[in-house]
Amino acid sequence: MRKSLFTLALVLAALPFASTAQSNNPLLGKWTTLDDETGRAMTVVEIYPAQNGTLAARIVENIAAPPTCSKCSGSNKGKSIIGMPVLWNIRNENGSWGGGNGLKPSTGDTFRVRSVEVAENGTRLRVTGCKGPFCRTATWQRRE
Repeated sequence: MRKSLFTLALVLAALPFASTAQSNNPLLGKWTTLDDETGRAMTVVEIYPAQNGTLAARIVENIAAPPTCSKCSGSNKGKSIIGMPVLWNIRNENGSWGGGNGLKPSTGDTFRVRSVEVAENGTRLRVTGCKGPFCRTATWQRRE
């Protein structure tokens, strides 16, 4: 019983530090996605802490993208893009974020996430995704 109480006390004492570590993560927050070809702002995406220390991202605002995911398959087909997950299971591996999966609602394509990196003094986010042997990097812009 004493050992259980001691363990519980340690876990409770560590909780504030765990949330502080996540809140200091420069990937967290809102980002504007940009069209690959035109550079035009398309959506606002929010990156947030998910289960087991992973990160995820969902669309929170539509700027100029189609309102529904007409090219998606499965349960996302025809659904509103607001609230739709675009990144999930992003893990920190040896100080670098990557792994996991992503969805590009404009094409309905899913991809493997190779890396997610903050660039240009925290004002840009580079998301590199791969489908088979082919990879592409999208640049997102931090929202104020």
